[in-house]
Amino acid sequence: MVTSIYKVAQGLRNKMEREVLAEHGLSWTAFSMLYDLWIWESVETKRLAELTGVSKATVSNITKTLERKRLLVRETDARDRRITHLLLTDAGKDLMRELYPRFHQGEKEIASGLTGDEQRLVASLMRRVIVNME
Repeated sequence: MVTSIYKVAQGLRNKMEREVLAEHGLSWTAFSMLYDLWIWESVETKRLAELTGVSKATVSNITKTLERKRLLVRETDARDRRITHLLLTDAGKDLMRELYPRFHQGEKEIASGLTGDEQRLVASLMRRVIVNME
């Protein structure tokens, strides 16, 4: 079962990097960071590392790349200068509005071999696996 979960995750990641993200020079992790910023608007770097499942060093390195692409900006916390928040720029928001529907279409293609009931069952079982890991 775990091997199958891994293969599905890798297949999704490879498909999306190849078909959606490559033309924008984005990795899966970079897209994940942009997505979280799009949803939450402002995220502290430590929290973003937790959300994306990577180290703070990885977030820092990808942030530099995304800043060069003018997709996000850093803001230092006014109360504690050790804390940095990341925010999408208008260009980052525009990119997410473009990419998300294409990303979602890829997800739908991957699940298209299952009926709606089967998709709901798999989702329910996967949530239980996630809870068990926590």
